[in-house]
Amino acid sequence: MAMKLGHTHDGLDLNHDINVTPFIDVMLVLLIIFMVAAPLATVNVPIDLPVSTAQAQPQNDDPIILTLSKSLTLTIGNDPVARTELATRLKERTKGDANARLFLRADKGVSYGDLMGLMNDLRDAGYLKVALVGLDDKGAAQ
Repeated sequence: MAMKLGHTHDGLDLNHDINVTPFIDVMLVLLIIFMVAAPLATVNVPIDLPVSTAQAQPQNDDPIILTLSKSLTLTIGNDPVARTELATRLKERTKGDANARLFLRADKGVSYGDLMGLMNDLRDAGYLKVALVGLDDKGAAQ
């Protein structure tokens, strides 16, 4: 004759073990998803920056246009300027207004580092409103 000790009053035994297998399965699936998706989040797409489809913004009567040529020569309007004289010439042209909007044009052949160097020079001179000028998408198709 067998006897069972430790019965609960309803006749069911309590199970104190937690089944973590479904939790581990979900975590492994999430890990695989993130391992596949993480390399896709980086940008490795070659782009051609000078073409833009943005709507043209209204311009003032006398825009200040800076041009950085492929040979890294800099001009304000049609006047060549040395990089060391940039801040002084801009202050003359803007009458000391550091809030004036500058339009920056750069040749396709200019490296990104050289363009960022010019942007840093403009920031150091106090000019923070810089608009990058690109070809209109319609103009590029012609």
